[in-house]
Amino acid sequence: MELRQLRYFVTVVEEGGFTRAAARLHLAQPGLSAQIRQLEKELGQPLLDRSHRSVTLTETGRAVLPYARAALAAADAVRETADAYTGLLRGRVSLGLVSGATGHAFDIASFLADFHDAHPALEIALTEDASERMQAALLAGELDIALLGPTEEEPPPGLTFETVIDVPLAVVAAAGDPLFDRADPGAGVPLAELRDRALICLPRGTGVRAALERACGRVGFRPRVAFEAAAPHVLAQLAARGLGVAVLPGGEGGGGGGAGSAFDGPLRALPIVRPGIRARIALAWRSTGPASPAARVLLDSLRGRLRAMSEGAGGPAH
Repeated sequence: MELRQLRYFVTVVEEGGFTRAAARLHLAQPGLSAQIRQLEKELGQPLLDRSHRSVTLTETGRAVLPYARAALAAADAVRETADAYTGLLRGRVSLGLVSGATGHAFDIASFLADFHDAHPALEIALTEDASERMQAALLAGELDIALLGPTEEEPPPGLTFETVIDVPLAVVAAAGDPLFDRADPGAGVPLAELRDRALICLPRGTGVRAALERACGRVGFRPRVAFEAAAPHVLAQLAARGLGVAVLPGGEGGGGGGAGSAFDGPLRALPIVRPGIRARIALAWRSTGPASPAARVLLDSLRGRLRAMSEGAGGPAH
């Protein structure tokens, strides 16, 4: 058994098939398949089920996968630790980001560009996904770090959260909606008033959706979500077309106060009150800390940048 065979196996699993795995590894597909078969021969068990359109793990493959990942992580840590003594940071770090998580509050592209300038030999894999799935990926070791919207009031066992954005949820209404024409929009909208309204919201598995459903349940109703979208600006566009009222983190609605917006008409954002609901974005990692030196350096850099952003705004990224 060789480390490269384990790496090939893990890559096929991550890419969901031999074609994409071969492209990522810069290998010919027949050679990759031959190496996986050799690994299976040495182990005496098939690891992958090739009988369907997509390659899936066998029962043995599912059992072997975490140990293969651990072996590769240990080998990478050996290299990275040795490189640290020469001042060179190598390796691959996986960073998860929930869609629309930071809006304009945090420029992830600029941060990654600056980090790459400082550590050009380090590869960063950026993945967008729902918060719930990223929490599971962190616990499984498939992600090193994530910026996500917590789906529960407390972190799951095994994960550490550091809140970086904490804002109230608001409803965004278009001209012609009774909420838009409310005499005192600053007074907000009591949550109970949304009981029978068609809502436009982020999908299940996101922190905003989880916070909304928890709050509605406490008031005694289930929110009627008519449209879902992963990007906040799409939710605002749907509200602008009169398809319902959008539920968004404060500041994401655009065109507040009746002013013109980039959408089809003016929009107005009104805070949800009685009770107020908070939308949070947290930096998340395994409580034991990232496994590799490279991931630890990236985490420290992210925490520093986010902390500076928060202090400059007078609190957790208002």
